[in-house]
Amino acid sequence: MTTIETTTVVGPDRKLTVQLPPDVAPGAHRVRIVVDDPGAAKMRSRLDDFPTIDLGPWPQFESLRRESLYGDDGR
Repeated sequence: MTTIETTTVVGPDRKLTVQLPPDVAPGAHRVRIVVDDPGAAKMRSRLDDFPTIDLGPWPQFESLRRESLYGDDGR
């Protein structure tokens, strides 16, 4: 497997042409293209700005089973 990582500018025609190195044999190959969306990275960084509250470790014998959370009628 050959990994090629590069940066490119996508033009208005949205076409991308890639020149492969000579060690890639002609024929059928599986190719993966990952497009990092700059807007998604901006959203992630905005979410990282939210404050967090550390309430300490989870209580040792805390149970979140349905029977523990609700009464006998299951509600």
